[in-house]
Amino acid sequence: MIGPLLVYLLCVVTCATCTFLMTRAWRRTGTRLLFWCALCFFFLTINSILVVIDVIPTPETNLLAYRQIASLAAVAVLIHGFMWEIK
Repeated sequence: MIGPLLVYLLCVVTCATCTFLMTRAWRRTGTRLLFWCALCFFFLTINSILVVIDVIPTPETNLLAYRQIASLAAVAVLIHGFMWEIK
């Protein structure tokens, strides 16, 4: 039980770190693509937190719909950012 919890928590930390670093770089440079990537990783962080809440403490909870919404938001934001940069 400790193995999966450790992996899921490392995923949360990794996503949150990427969000922080990309947000900091975006504030320094003003590159819009960094903003969209940071926002994508923000939603991936939410997804990872929901995985920890959903899977680890009580297997009876079902947050699958919320996890999928967070994943969809992450991908949609990134695709929107790519399309914005093509213009």
